Amino acid sequence: MVKYFFNETDIKSSWDHVTTAFWQRYPNPFSTHVLTEDVVFREVTADHQLRTRRLLTKTNRLPRWAECFFPINLSQSVYILEDSVVDPVSKSFTTYTWNLNHTTLMTVRERCVFQQSEERPHCTDIQREAWISSGIYGFSRPIQEFGLARFKSNQVKAMKGLEYVLANMHGEVPQWLLRDSVKDASEKAKGAAMAATEKAKTLASAASPQKPSQPAGMDWSCFEVLDSKLYDCQPTERRKVQL
Repeated sequence: MVKYFFNETDIKSSWDHVTTAFWQRYPNPFSTHVLTEDVVFREVTADHQLRTRRLLTKTNRLPRWAECFFPINLSQSVYILEDSVVDPVSKSFTTYTWNLNHTTLMTVRERCVFQQSEERPHCTDIQREAWISSGIYGFSRPIQEFGLARFKSNQVKAMKGLEYVLANMHGEVPQWLLRDSVKDASEKAKGAAMAATEKAKTLASAASPQKPSQPAGMDWSCFEVLDSKLYDCQPTERRKVQL
């Protein structure tokens, strides 16, 4: 059994800008799990399509419950192969990604299409699909559930990272970043107020006469979340992501 994920959304930037930002995504504050990116193969075809293969290295921390079943020396890094095709004529950008190691534990295959919106040329439609499977007998279901949950979380971060890069390209600050900053400040103020209230209660309690200890029996209640090309080609570009 394979877990399937499908999502459609859009981003309020032109296809040209989104395509440019895609190659500049790393580093960003939401991609600290991405360690390196290597261009393994790249070519421009006769019909002017840009075809690229990249190798990404990402951290791969296991959930606490999985640490009981797998060796502690299991690699904490996962290698991701990414094939992409940019078609400037049809204004489409398609990426295919899948992991190269830990495939018995879990395999995640993703297909993502960035397409210029027909109704709104200044926007880009994004369609994302993913297939998540596991070869661990008896534990495939919980592993796939975990993989799906992590994939959803990572896609939210990926979108925020892309929007962050797009905003930097235009010299702007994303509106959601402003909202999050205000929200964080509000939550911090609320937390400080609650802490002050609790401290006041503690001081008041210490200053007031102490209630006598409850005698036995007394009730005190009334008081109280390009496959082969990978091996035939040498990396043409390598860049370590500075975190």
